[in-house]
Amino acid sequence: MSAPLTLGHRLQRLFLTGLLTLLPLWLTWVVVKFVFVLLGDLSKPMVEPTLRGIAEGNPMTFGWLVEPWVQNALALVATVLVILLVGWLTRRVIGQRLLGWFEALVARIPLASTIYGSARKLLDILQTKPDGTQRVVLIDFPHNEMKTLGFVTRVMREQGTGRELAAVYVPTTPNPTSGYLEIVPMEKITPTDWNVDQAMSFIISGGAVAPDTIPFSPPAARPADAAGTT
Repeated sequence: MSAPLTLGHRLQRLFLTGLLTLLPLWLTWVVVKFVFVLLGDLSKPMVEPTLRGIAEGNPMTFGWLVEPWVQNALALVATVLVILLVGWLTRRVIGQRLLGWFEALVARIPLASTIYGSARKLLDILQTKPDGTQRVVLIDFPHNEMKTLGFVTRVMREQGTGRELAAVYVPTTPNPTSGYLEIVPMEKITPTDWNVDQAMSFIISGGAVAPDTIPFSPPAARPADAAGTT
């Protein structure tokens, strides 16, 4: 028979169980709060003066509009409505013309044009199916016995030899909006059959949301098919 657990061991086990239960909830809250606060802050400069003016005009009825949580909530709603309006306009001719005018204006600003153009191209690439190569791949990091997940954004050729090279964007976990860029020979890349949504779920969950089997070695480095040997 095993020895009974001491009070310290029981408390340690309970603490670890509670911590592992709360961590996913905490991570979800952090991400959602970050997005909501970021969206709300976009409209606060316009919403706050308007609400304050309404409250000062009739403090008995609308005094509650100056409460911080009310202003934050209405700022968030205003931003979401603006995003929906932009999405609706973008699908119309007038919205596409306004977008073209805005992009032409941004193109005249040196630093803004570089940032906007690069971000626009990256998002367009991730939303479209690749030609000739898989979008979601594995590359060696930090050595050939370990892999990291990345997105192929462009295929180039090495000057002089003509060898194919891939520009691979490697997002970080659990925040895929930050990351780094690797230039990898195509023969060193391990293609996958994942789509971008599956890859994002894998990254954000820290690998918890993943298929049971994945490729690991590049096709050129794999041994002969086991089905063809006896």
